[in-house]
Amino acid sequence: MSMLRVEHSLGFAQLQDGGRFGVRHLGVTQGGALDWIAQHWANWLLGNPLDACVIEIPLGGLTLKAEADGWLALTGADLDAKLDQQPLRPWQVFAIRSGQQLTFTQPRSGVRAYLAAAGGFKANPVLSAVATVMREGLGGLHGDGKGLKPGNQLTYSAQPAVSRKMPSEAIPDYKSLVTLQLLVGAQSSQFSGQSLFQLFNQHWTLDQRADRMGMRLTGPALRYQGDALISEGIPLGAVQVPPDGQPIVLMNDRQTIGGYPRLGALTPASLARLAQCAPGQKIRLQPISQAQARQDHLALLARWEP
Repeated sequence: MSMLRVEHSLGFAQLQDGGRFGVRHLGVTQGGALDWIAQHWANWLLGNPLDACVIEIPLGGLTLKAEADGWLALTGADLDAKLDQQPLRPWQVFAIRSGQQLTFTQPRSGVRAYLAAAGGFKANPVLSAVATVMREGLGGLHGDGKGLKPGNQLTYSAQPAVSRKMPSEAIPDYKSLVTLQLLVGAQSSQFSGQSLFQLFNQHWTLDQRADRMGMRLTGPALRYQGDALISEGIPLGAVQVPPDGQPIVLMNDRQTIGGYPRLGALTPASLARLAQCAPGQKIRLQPISQAQARQDHLALLARWEP
């Protein structure tokens, strides 16, 4: 068994797996890795189950020390990672030796890095998942929904099932123009025609109010013309529009029901891309048909087939 000890943390880094399902009728949200694509690649590199438990590291501010030799994989954002002060680029498997220190400083490209370990990090599941949801106090290393803090010890298997190389064409460019695909639906027909035109024909800006629960986009106020709504279930990626007209994309830690009108929902791949955007970043929205979205999603999932 291998082990990492947390030496420094801002409290934002947390354990995430594929999420918590089958409990939304209890008011419990799903959690799970925001950039699920980066999480899948990190686990794939080591031969883990794709939804195995990883560390999601937003913005940096994390230092880990190896207490035994082991194998890790790093994907997602470039957070200026260093292994014993030597630069460590993401999207690769690497060995870590007992006594070595792994640090994540600050974003250089993207926002969230994902650190996977051979066999996945070990923690007792709560409601069938390790996923940390701080707002609900569920999951994480000790089941109390807290982020990683100094002194925490993370155990994992000594040897990976495999050690793979990342396909270069699958490595995303987080500095490129962000275009998010939207499945239009729900109450979209009850927005003004001008609002729908503005939705897809201008840039939006990611607001400072962006976290694991929801990410607000700022731009012209969108105008809803329908009647007041009764609260209904909220799917992952739903784009709600509150009375101020500024859309909010609801993420993994979202509430389970809501009564604001919805324009539709982002595709899973677009949600992963949004998770790597920093406040102030410009974003475009693009409509996509259900058939095309399904085809694209199945093609993406096929990348990880044995």
